Amino acid sequence: MAKKVKDPVVMRGTKIKTSTGSKIFDVCNTLFLLALCFVTLYPMWYVLCASFTNNVYLVSHPGAVWWPVGFTTGSYSMAFEHPLILSGYKNILIILGVSLPINIIMTLFCGYFLASKGMMFKGVIQFLIMFTMFFGGGMIPTYLNIRSLGLFDSLWALILPGAISVYNCIICRTAIQAVPDSLTESAYLDGANDLIIVFRIILPLIMPTIAVLLLYYGVGHWNAWFNASIYLTDNYKLPIQNILRSILIANSNILNSAATDSDKVNEFAEAIKYAAIVLTTVPVLCIYPFLQKYFVKGVMVGAVKG
Repeated sequence: MAKKVKDPVVMRGTKIKTSTGSKIFDVCNTLFLLALCFVTLYPMWYVLCASFTNNVYLVSHPGAVWWPVGFTTGSYSMAFEHPLILSGYKNILIILGVSLPINIIMTLFCGYFLASKGMMFKGVIQFLIMFTMFFGGGMIPTYLNIRSLGLFDSLWALILPGAISVYNCIICRTAIQAVPDSLTESAYLDGANDLIIVFRIILPLIMPTIAVLLLYYGVGHWNAWFNASIYLTDNYKLPIQNILRSILIANSNILNSAATDSDKVNEFAEAIKYAAIVLTTVPVLCIYPFLQKYFVKGVMVGAVKG
């Protein structure tokens, strides 16, 4: 009777001996990752601590800040009381509320067209759409176009020109192409038109990708400041990022020009910069975790599956 031979590779209760080189690599890798985490997280920690630190200490002691010194919330009180910061938040919320539905609807329609089969002149139209990814009219023609359309010094100048992104359309097209053709064909046989197919069949099936597109468009609008600095002349129409830029770069001139109490602005002149950074960063950091699971699914659309 043949004896059972134990598996020489995997044996229950056997510990794999780790070589000295592997131990050294693990230690070095752990130290490197800890240093990387510190380098990444400390700037955010510094800004948070500086926003609660006494303004006199920030001015007289430049350098690292490990905890709030002379804890105060005066910079945040000044930020919430100031009309320009409040108007900046109001403007960016208006831009997001109006832009995002337009962005998603136009991107969905464009992606559906690019993914459809048998469309007339599809090749020519697709070439013209792709052409805009590589060539643009330039800053001056775009500026003249905005003026001629009557959008100058209006929030519509920040909404309509960027209503659609070709790159996001390609992402949407890839997601729609993954939907089985049998679903749309059966819908056509039941009498559904393209609008019903898009909103009742395609849209629910590609919601992870839509969540990613919402994140892309939302962060893009939230961080945008250049177009507003060109097309808007009224300070009370500027979005929050332009107010933040003025605080950080223009030495708070835009705040002093609109402040009712300039002494209070000067009292928190340094700390209010860090408070403004926190106020403009926290909303995105709070929203991202809720979209992270959709983000992972969406960015994997079109990946090679083995």
